[in-house]
Amino acid sequence: MRTIIITLLIAFSMIFASDQIPAPAQKKPILIQNGTLHTVSQGVLEQTDILFDKGIITRMAKSIDPGPEMVVIDAHGKHIYPGLIASISTLGLVEVSAVRATVDYNEVGGNTPEVRANASYNPDSELIPITRSNGVLFVNTTPSGGVITGQSSLMAMDGWTWEDATANHPTALHINWPNMRINPNPDFKTSVKDQEANRLKALKELDVLIDRVRHYQTMMDNSPNKRPHDVAHDLRLEAMIPYVNGEKPFFVHAFDARQIEAAVLWSIKQDLKIVIVGGWDAWRVTQILVDNQIPVIVEGILRLPRRRNSDYREAYALPARLHEAGVSFCISTAGNAFQAPHVRDLPNHAAMAAAFGLPLDVALRSITLSAAEILGVADRIGSLDVGKEASLFIADGDILEITSHVEQAFIFGSTTDMNDRHKTLYRKYQKKYRQLGILK
Repeated sequence: MRTIIITLLIAFSMIFASDQIPAPAQKKPILIQNGTLHTVSQGVLEQTDILFDKGIITRMAKSIDPGPEMVVIDAHGKHIYPGLIASISTLGLVEVSAVRATVDYNEVGGNTPEVRANASYNPDSELIPITRSNGVLFVNTTPSGGVITGQSSLMAMDGWTWEDATANHPTALHINWPNMRINPNPDFKTSVKDQEANRLKALKELDVLIDRVRHYQTMMDNSPNKRPHDVAHDLRLEAMIPYVNGEKPFFVHAFDARQIEAAVLWSIKQDLKIVIVGGWDAWRVTQILVDNQIPVIVEGILRLPRRRNSDYREAYALPARLHEAGVSFCISTAGNAFQAPHVRDLPNHAAMAAAFGLPLDVALRSITLSAAEILGVADRIGSLDVGKEASLFIADGDILEITSHVEQAFIFGSTTDMNDRHKTLYRKYQKKYRQLGILK
């Protein structure tokens, strides 16, 4: 039986593994000339050169003289952008959601704060080259399941191992906020009284867990000679210490207005840093978000309205409403397992928000610098600035236009392979129909 299981796992890894070779570290300075730089932080710079070396942007100016050791790329008529950032996803933790052997985003148990997303990340996923082919160069890979699901990791879309691909860990500890709705229907499987009791129980368990973490830290700090091994280790409580101390944020997955309000009030009571993830009803409670400086990761723009009587534009116009109200936010694709193959659509989500009132520059910022700020990496990525990491791409048009194509991407200065399964199949069937005489 053990042999059979091992054989099946090897077979699945061969079926679902990318055959691309990760890029080596940047060896020579690269100069991209005459492009349109969408810096995000400094506006748009026309006919401007950008130079990067050893993975760092070293200069941006007009007419930089190329040195003999430089690799020179003429980008006349092209657009250069910072790498797009998907702030919520299960990419790398699932390949085919219907095939259990390729699913690794959901741990057993209701509270698993010790879980690290990056340790389960699959750097050979076929979805990675497909995703970066649309300019998404970083993904905040997130575990799910239970109430406290684990710690997310910002992963670069290239690398031999999960260690190579880890751009930042941890980014946050994730909580699925308990359902705040009460179904009054007498035919519902759970009575109103039991629903209220279950909700209160879930909220109380969160408070009790936070208190346990604080008591645990006190014990650790007051152990003899400050020796932590004098106290019995609890990996779950220990993993939560940076979050309870406010060093790192909790990402609270909350969608309706009551969930969002309850989560914000809980964070105030417990003195915690939180970010709302999902936030589909955030436009209804903007004041409490602004007053408490709570950012929102809007999870998916290309979706149906939440309620039957909602305006069809509800989801599309949500980012514009948050922007007008002064709420800090970024845009991501949906973070569930079924959406992992669709992270590549991230620029299309931002484009739809722009079509429904969000300024174009804010729409681009929402998938670059704003995402980097919320994830705590804005000093490294998210915009084109001297001193930041050279993670950027060249496109033949506006990345918020669905017809634009990414021609070349660089991650930490390394020139990445731009082939992917979609392009391979496209070329295959072009040849097929040419052989059949359907195409010329």
